[in-house]
Amino acid sequence: MSRTLFKLFAGTALATAVLAAPAGAADAPVYGIELQGFDYPHPLRHFQFTPQGQDLQMAYLDVAPSGAANGRTAVLMHGKNFCGATWDDTITALSAAGYRVVAPDQIGFCASTKPARYQYTFQQLADNTAALLKQIGVTRAVVVGHSTGGMLAARYALMYPEAVSQLVLVNPIGLEDWKALGVPARSVDQWNERELQLSAASVRAYEKSTYYVNRWKPEYERWVDMLAGLNAGPGHRLVAWNSALIYDMIFTQPVYYELPLLTVPTTLMIGTSDTTAIGSDVAPPAVKAAIGHYNVLGKVNAQRIPHATLIEFEGLGHAPQMEDPAVFNRKLIAALAATR
Repeated sequence: MSRTLFKLFAGTALATAVLAAPAGAADAPVYGIELQGFDYPHPLRHFQFTPQGQDLQMAYLDVAPSGAANGRTAVLMHGKNFCGATWDDTITALSAAGYRVVAPDQIGFCASTKPARYQYTFQQLADNTAALLKQIGVTRAVVVGHSTGGMLAARYALMYPEAVSQLVLVNPIGLEDWKALGVPARSVDQWNERELQLSAASVRAYEKSTYYVNRWKPEYERWVDMLAGLNAGPGHRLVAWNSALIYDMIFTQPVYYELPLLTVPTTLMIGTSDTTAIGSDVAPPAVKAAIGHYNVLGKVNAQRIPHATLIEFEGLGHAPQMEDPAVFNRKLIAALAATR
């Protein structure tokens, strides 16, 4: 992206953010367009590359084993409203168990570039990840994907099965096709208008009801600040635009139909009280009532994926690795040890 275009987006965004800031928002954190100012749990590294003819950078964490090295690498793929940093507890646990841990921020997210023009596909994001791993010398890895990262992890495993020793899907979206089930489609412009309205209050309300089963802990505020502060910063309009393109990708590119084609050992880790379903806010009542039931979706898709193992977390929501990290990490490490 040219400096002129960046300044146009950033300058307009900053003015919009200031003018639209609610009373009392002055104390809320505001972060740069690549999350400058947000404190990552480990040193950020950057992979420079040129997908789609653009000079972009992909931020990532690369954490060495803190325990006796087992020679294995775990690649953690974040969800739509998450970043590499939100894997903090799991990174610590895997590192202690001897794993090298790589946690990228995908293009369009968090500390990575927000292109003004980009064709978002899960194939492209998988290719980006493959290029990063090649650059840092990772040829085969355990791939763990959460939420939208679960859709990406499944696509990566379908494209690069030889590079995946195990696949773990943590409350992945894409276990059903919302469009086919009757959820109305939004245009990119409609998604963009929605994303321009994002605030700390809206993020908190959505995550509390959908991710955490109406249970809230003070430590979740850090992740609300992360998203709201990125959106409220000088990249406001460009952040919202990329978010809109990503939502369109999620909604229009279901991996659901290809899950039975997976050939790698797969574990589903499911918080059974999760109700995540993209577009449920505009779905007709009967459709809304029929989607987002992870207590059912986990079991159904464990049967559809060849030789899959299902691990359920009764009563937990969309992010069991954040709700109950001790239990989640223990079960994750045990599942990884069971298949090599």
